[in-house]
Order: sequence, then structure tokens, then C-alpha cells
Amino acid sequence: MSKLYWNNAATSFPKAPGLGAHMAAVMERLPGASHRASGEENAALDARALLAALLGVQDKARIVYTQNSTQALNIALLGFPWKKEDVALTTAAEHNSMLRPLYALKQQGRIKDFIVLPVQKDGRLSEATLSRAVKEHAPRLCAFLHASNVTGAINDAAALAAVCKKAGAVTVLDASQTMGLVPVLPEAWGIDMLAVTGHKYLLGPQGTGCLYVREDIKLSPVYTGGTGIHSDSWTMPETLPLRLEAGTPNEQGMEGLAYSLQWLAAHPLDAAALDRNMAILEEGLLSSGAVPVRVEGARTPVMAFTSAMPPADMGEVLNEAYDIICRTGLHCAPLLPPYAGFDPRGSVRLSMSRFTSREEVESVVQAVKEILA
Repeated sequence: MSKLYWNNAATSFPKAPGLGAHMAAVMERLPGASHRASGEENAALDARALLAALLGVQDKARIVYTQNSTQALNIALLGFPWKKEDVALTTAAEHNSMLRPLYALKQQGRIKDFIVLPVQKDGRLSEATLSRAVKEHAPRLCAFLHASNVTGAINDAAALAAVCKKAGAVTVLDASQTMGLVPVLPEAWGIDMLAVTGHKYLLGPQGTGCLYVREDIKLSPVYTGGTGIHSDSWTMPETLPLRLEAGTPNEQGMEGLAYSLQWLAAHPLDAAALDRNMAILEEGLLSSGAVPVRVEGARTPVMAFTSAMPPADMGEVLNEAYDIICRTGLHCAPLLPPYAGFDPRGSVRLSMSRFTSREEVESVVQAVKEILA
């Protein structure tokens, strides 16, 4: 029996069909970089344009290449022009890629505090909670995820951004879990900075991602170094994307991401099929005696559950006895368990891809039933 991969919320597999062969061909070409001399025209420039088009961003220069969304969030949060009296708001559903930079800012004395807002059981931040918080704390910046990497629940980013904008707060959105699944439109929604990773539902290679930065926000470079131009200056260039892209970029990886973006555009997602598979999975887990986190409304194909068996043990049995690869524990979201009803050990997370079949869903359900019988 071949392995069943159910950890797509971490890294997607399989990738866009043909990506491996495309990457192999790219590696045989003369190297180059977007702003440096190259032996031939650099096709990776397409990735910036394709990302801008997918995000509905008018100026592709606002798209800064990063290795992943973690790096993007660090650049956004650590490079922001903070004042020592500033307060930031975030949520209890956040990934450590959001929480740790905010914690570092507080520890370094660059901000007064960051406030962690409570979330609903499914991990969503309610507009009412955010509205009360911005009135009470007058935050300089609000940072939150578009969808929980644990429960799959999708926030109404546009509505939350409107609350922040009315309060005069800058917004940072982590779209790691939603890009490639649902529309993500920072300029239309009033999002000021947006973090994207390429290796999840965009079906691209690891080591790819981007940060969108609104035109009137000027970030200080977190990394400094070579840019290939303006080499006689002691400081980084003033204009994006070069200001935030120090060193040799991952052009081959970004060209791989461009390939995946083109494949996605040519092969629209069958969202209805994903929803049907999620319904089968949820019903099957409930009938097995497991306790999945129930999510109403928009969600990603991610489901967390607990049972009488500790999560780590469940994951080990699924892997060793049934060849099912999943994720167990806190999923880098350490503040969520009390809200989702988990104990401190976390949960088992099953995350399918656009390629997951109904037969694979039924195999996972059957395995959990046998384990808990």
C-alpha cells in the first residue's frame, strides 16, 4: 500500500503536475536574477507579475520575494516603523510565525505590548471582539490570519480590515493557508501587508513566497546586503522590491512557483468536490467516536480532531499501521487549544489537497474507526 499524504496544511503533495520536470530544466539553464546581469532573459520575473495578478495588486513592485510566509511576516513586523508606546493586536489562533516576532518586539522594547484576542471555538476572530479591542487598546497595528492552520476556518478578512481601518490601525494578514484555495485580494479588502507562501496550496516548491506591502507603508530592511545595483550606496535602495530583497534571490524556485501559478490558472479548483470530501470526513470521524472541530461556513480542507487516544499515539498508529501521514500536536499554534477544546497535547490534523479522492477519505475514516473500536 502506498502512503496517503494528509499533511497539506504544512506542505502540499503532490505538486502541480509537471513541476519537477520544469524545475529540472530550469536548473540546466544559465542562472540569473531579477535585477542583475544574466546570460539570458530571466523567466522568474513572471512570478512577480503572476502573484500580483492573482492578488489583484496593480503594481507588481509591491510584491517582495521571500522564502516563505514566516520570512514575510518577520519583514513586515520587524521592519515596521514602531514607536515605543505602540500596541499591536493579534489572536489566539495565530501561528508562531506571527506570535514570535510580536513577542520579540515587546522583549526588545520596540513596542509597549501586544494583545492576544480570544477566538471562537473554530478559531475565527469575530468582528465584535475586534471592535471592542480596537476601542480599548487603540492599536497601531492588527495582525491576524486569513484561515486557521488547525481548524481550517476562514476569517472575513475584508470585514476585519474595515474595523481596523476605521480605528486607524495598520493590518497584516497571514494568507498562508488560503492562497490557491479562495480569492485573496489585499488592495480590494484594505489589507496593508500580506504574507504568502508558495509551498502549500499554491502547489509550488519550498523556499518560495512573497510579502505584499501597500504603497504608503515604508518598512526598514530586516536584511541588508547586495542588490546588484546601487552598489556604491551604504544603504539599501529606497524603492521596492529591492529595498527588502537583499542577497541573491531564489529565482529558480520562484520560476517554479510561476509554473505552479500558471497551472492553477489553467485548472480551476473543484471546490464542491473538496466540500463533499470534507463532509464525508467529518461525518466519518463523528461516527468513529472522534471529536472533530466543527466549522460552519467558509473553510479550507483542514480538520482537527481529538479522541480517547492521545494525539501523538493516534498519529503514530495511522502512520505505522495504515500508512497515513498526518500531523499531531500544537501545529505551531500554541494558544488555540483552550478555545478549540483541546487539551495541552493538541490534536490530530488531517489536511487534504485538491487531488485527494473520495476513496482516500474513506480509507482514513475506516482507519480511525478501527483504531478507536
